Amino acid sequence: MRATTSRRVAAPLLVAFTVSACAGTPAPGSGGATAAAKLPGDPAIPERVPAQFPAGWRLPSGQRATFAPQTMAVSNSVEASAAAAEIMRQGGNAVDAAVALGFALAVTWPEAGNIGGGGYTVVRLADGRKAAIDYREIAPLAATRDMYLDANGKLTDKSIYGHLASGVPGAVAGLSALLERYGTMPLAKVMQPAIRLARDGFVVDTALATSIARASRTLLRYQPSSPFTPNGKALAAGARLVQPDLARTLQAIAERGPRGFYDGWVADSLVAEMQRGAEGVTGIITKADLAKYTPVWRAPIRTTFRGYALLSMPPSSSGGVTTAEALNILEQYPQLPAYGSARWFHLAGSAYQRAFIDRNAKLADPAFVPVPLAQLTSKTYAARLKATISDTRATPTRTLEPQMEQAAREPEHTTHYSVVDAKGNAVATTTTLNNSWGSGVWVRGAGFMLNDEMDDFAAQPGKPNMFGLVQGEANAIQPGKRMLSAMSPTIVLDPQDQVLLVAGAAGGPTIITGTSQVILNVIEHRMTLSDAMRAPRIHHQALPDSLTYEAGGIAPAVLDSLRAFGHGMRELRSLVNVNAIMRVRGGWEGQPEPRRSGGAVGY
Repeated sequence: MRATTSRRVAAPLLVAFTVSACAGTPAPGSGGATAAAKLPGDPAIPERVPAQFPAGWRLPSGQRATFAPQTMAVSNSVEASAAAAEIMRQGGNAVDAAVALGFALAVTWPEAGNIGGGGYTVVRLADGRKAAIDYREIAPLAATRDMYLDANGKLTDKSIYGHLASGVPGAVAGLSALLERYGTMPLAKVMQPAIRLARDGFVVDTALATSIARASRTLLRYQPSSPFTPNGKALAAGARLVQPDLARTLQAIAERGPRGFYDGWVADSLVAEMQRGAEGVTGIITKADLAKYTPVWRAPIRTTFRGYALLSMPPSSSGGVTTAEALNILEQYPQLPAYGSARWFHLAGSAYQRAFIDRNAKLADPAFVPVPLAQLTSKTYAARLKATISDTRATPTRTLEPQMEQAAREPEHTTHYSVVDAKGNAVATTTTLNNSWGSGVWVRGAGFMLNDEMDDFAAQPGKPNMFGLVQGEANAIQPGKRMLSAMSPTIVLDPQDQVLLVAGAAGGPTIITGTSQVILNVIEHRMTLSDAMRAPRIHHQALPDSLTYEAGGIAPAVLDSLRAFGHGMRELRSLVNVNAIMRVRGGWEGQPEPRRSGGAVGY
């Protein structure tokens, strides 16, 4: 494992970034250093236990995450994380920094960072206040239930690619509302790093160049040229990415607030792009859709696991409910099997399977469908589900569904960032275009990518979407409805009610399993943050009925046992893209996803 490249931005700012599987800048001492500063206090957790991974697993244990005594920001872009740190150094709080980071990601991580999509944020302030804001995209007013079916009733790919795939974007409205309520700085100030990055540009690294190259065919399908594909060719590593149209759009938002996006020339550009269309297909987002968009403040879901509290998103996100249900099932076992054992993977996979059955049938936008939150997050209900799990046999999903009294049935690219400040304020944000590079449509004149979130509806209830999720009638398309999401921004509090973890992920439905496994690794298996992030992951979403695992992440003998239990095993190179912060002695550790690129920045 080669050492992570590190660079100083402004002393004593600490910056580390990863490319692919690089390690972070070492923290001074296991679990953090003892430091004089006690703001906030040290975590109330047991000592960490060294993790043991299978021989040959590509991410070794025992590495150190990036440490900083006061603040930390972690995302998939070192430039965006540095923007957050810049704002905190100027006196801003974690909310100011998170908003700065969100807008910067629209510039530096265009495959998922966005102003043309939406997301969710969970906030926990140092004084104990907590909040959640839902700025998920919504179906345009002209949307219809069967709009993605052809004349023969078969599902097309128009919910994934092109102008018809987009929901009404919510990111600008959501970030602006978040800043107005809990920030301390004006929008124009926190947006300056993003505007500068778009106007002056930044050097494209290998990770971004690879992403552009992979997406270039889709990008060129809908526009002959863009800043990512000048003259029809993908931008190469080492080139400078300058985005003048996006800089103008960001400046308009900085000057006029959300009206700079949802009204005026930016809105005109978006609607013109919809009407322009491509390949004989036009979009349906109108000025009326944009004018109508409003983010929704919600009460975070608060659940517990082993005495720790979790704050997470309620519907229209499924992340908080599904995570709570899975952890509640696992909590029914007084002591879980050792990490890496066949029984551990079996029980964790079985818990996820049951939670996803409920997710796929019972969760949707609560403005349109009654959601049984109390039942799904109940420990009593979890005990009933635990009783359906055999210690040594997998239960087929189709057999299990009737046992759970399931309600009758009639993407992949997201990004997460975590921010904490010196006072202990914490922000967890997950935002998305859905698929990598969204619908592939770049808004000419305004400079941003549009989402393909309409595929997160059940475009044909009972049939799989692009993530293989089979969802029910509750998540069918309706005008003005928010599509169900797997995004899972989560803040974990220790037994003394202090922020311990700030985490979330990208990766479609694997967001839920990936985020919750990092939490389980820290709480149940007592891993350091670095080990918790590097540990091999699994995933089970009920249908397809298989236990997915990372190549090399399960020992051969354990694989044999899981197959003997009756699990269908599915191997992938890697699962889910998590970014997390953990409180340690004397400060914070930040760890971007070691399987991808990213940056942890603090001071």
